[in-house]
Amino acid sequence: MAYKTDIQIAREANKLPIQEIGAKLGIPSDDLLPFGHDKAKVSAEFIKAQEGKKDGKLILVTAINPTPAGEGKTTTTVGLADGLNSIGKQAAICIREASLGPCFGMKGGAAGGGYAQVIPMEDMNLHFTGDFHAITSAHSLLSAMIDNHIYWGNDLKIDQRRVVWRRVVDMNDRALRDIVTSLGGVANGFPRQSGFDITVASEVMAILCLSNDIDDLQKRLGDIIVAYTRDREPVYCRDIKADGAMTVLLEQAMQPNLVQTLENNPAFVHGGPFANIAHGCNSVIATKTALKLADYVVTEAGFGADLGAEKFMNIKCRKAGISPAVVVCVATIRAMKMNGGVAKADLGPENIKAVKAGCSNLGRHIENLKSFGVPVVVAINHFVTDTDAEVQVVKDYVKTQGSEAILSQHWEFGSKGSAELAKRVAEIADADMANFAPIYPDDMPLMEKIETVAKRIYRADEVLADKKIRNQLRQWEEQGYGNLPVCMAKTQYSFSTDPSLRGAPTGHSVPVREVRLSAGAGFIVAICGEIMTMPGLPRVPSAEAIMINDEGQIDGLF
Repeated sequence: MAYKTDIQIAREANKLPIQEIGAKLGIPSDDLLPFGHDKAKVSAEFIKAQEGKKDGKLILVTAINPTPAGEGKTTTTVGLADGLNSIGKQAAICIREASLGPCFGMKGGAAGGGYAQVIPMEDMNLHFTGDFHAITSAHSLLSAMIDNHIYWGNDLKIDQRRVVWRRVVDMNDRALRDIVTSLGGVANGFPRQSGFDITVASEVMAILCLSNDIDDLQKRLGDIIVAYTRDREPVYCRDIKADGAMTVLLEQAMQPNLVQTLENNPAFVHGGPFANIAHGCNSVIATKTALKLADYVVTEAGFGADLGAEKFMNIKCRKAGISPAVVVCVATIRAMKMNGGVAKADLGPENIKAVKAGCSNLGRHIENLKSFGVPVVVAINHFVTDTDAEVQVVKDYVKTQGSEAILSQHWEFGSKGSAELAKRVAEIADADMANFAPIYPDDMPLMEKIETVAKRIYRADEVLADKKIRNQLRQWEEQGYGNLPVCMAKTQYSFSTDPSLRGAPTGHSVPVREVRLSAGAGFIVAICGEIMTMPGLPRVPSAEAIMINDEGQIDGLF
């Protein structure tokens, strides 16, 4: 049987005007700022007017550690929400926006796949409504104003060796990781070493995604620590007087974006921090808005549950005062085989032994998720090469873990293929079985928080951090930042910091290479292993195949 490609399916979609999508959630046309006919931003005034309304049920979709075989977390998120709507429930989706870096690098698009997609796909994977450009511009304005302040006399007595605010660009570019700025003479300022991160790793991105409203946004921006004086005193963004102008640049970007699925169900797409180098969740304002407007809100957290879901629970839920009623962990038979030692080229034939061997990764994630006090359902994202026997192996294994696994065929059949999953997830959500709690308290010392995540989630024996890092953490505690959660920057491919170590490894160490204080966002970043906050392009980047064809359509993006 010949299957249509994702892009073919997306282009054949019967889109409704965005005003009709808004009406499904009770959003008047006057409260939508349209970007064309098929996407719009929701006004701040409308969002504020929803305060006091009862929240719907929050459903988190996460996954096993990603493999080249593919897991389909976004596809499952979309398919589940479509399935809920198809069985008579009112459901909305909350997902992140796509970064240009991975789209032109190696990951491809981030709008789902098959018959479980969010549209307009090309727009979502490119410039969309300009949110990422606004974030990049606001970040860059602060960078420019810091160097400008130093150039014009440095009244704040910034130690140029201790400027901690780096620059950003929304592209994978390894050449910018470490740079020297202001070369070329006196007129260009004072040379210093700096570097670029990708925009999704910017603290401005994290702040936008964790802010409740425009006032909260400006306060958080003002709280950003940009440098230190020679006496090691912090210099804040508000000291540079950049927070007001940055807020102006971000005012429209703060408004959530509304689009639709292939089945014309509402989807909020807003914010886009990576889960391996940031907190990996869509914006708080989009999630909270959706919870006021829909009975069920299906959201996702980036990469595997050890990264995205852990940060969703320990950072986003803690900060926003929300919690999931149920968690759906996505797995595929193909990924089980890869975790069981099968090469990507050999995934086609039935291999019961490899599936059994690979289930340990899934089991670890189930156990971790349950430790937050939430019920867990496994969604087996169906591939046409899966055999009944292989699927049964996973179902039987998950049952031994005290959960249940449900085969979902949303990629192939849309909501018809996810109805069973939707019914069961709704039943569990409605039963109010969750007793959510983060895995560490606010008042735990920062190093112990890092060790708690490393030992309880990653199953490491130890955290390796030198005296300089430990002293820095203690200093931040003395300055009043000890109650912040930790954001672990780690490879997404393994529970360990070794991306080649699949399955459920134990007995490993987690080396912490660097720690960064994101005072505005409200967390401490611990950079572990060899993870980079500025990715590079692969040998053959996706960009080589992206072009406009003879019919004026974009090819190669998906």
